[in-house]
Formats: sequence, structure tokens, C-alpha cells
Amino acid sequence: MTDSADTAGAPFDDESMEEVDGVETAESIAEDVKDEIRLGHVQDDVSHVLEERFEDAGIDLRPEAVDELAEEIERDVSS
Repeated sequence: MTDSADTAGAPFDDESMEEVDGVETAESIAEDVKDEIRLGHVQDDVSHVLEERFEDAGIDLRPEAVDELAEEIERDVSS
């Protein structure tokens, strides 16, 4: 089985927005935050909200990646 990729420790599949074994992915958390912003339920700094949600889900992303994702979410929601 040399053609299989080593995925040990990978929190999620980049191509998937589904939950993996019941654990939320970064993408699903980002989608939830987008929905909550659209509904007016999130008014805090988006980066801060993402950091808290990722920490709660056990997802560790670089601060720069969180900031970039927050900016993308803000652009998406405002358009």
C-alpha cells in the first residue's frame, strides 16, 4: 500500500466540508460563523471568534491563517 497518503494527525481533509468522526472541521466552523454573522448573532471580532471556536474544537491553526480566514469570511458576508 504505497499509494496511500499518511494522514495520521490530520484534523481534516482540505477537500471536505463534512465533519470527520463527529469532530468539527475548520471549514464547518467557518461556515457556522458566516451563518451566525448573517443572522446578526456574531458582532465580535471575527478572528477572535474563530480562534475561540478552533480552540474549543482542538484545531490548531497559525494566527496568520486565522486572520486570513476571518478576512475572507468578512468579505463573503459583506457581499
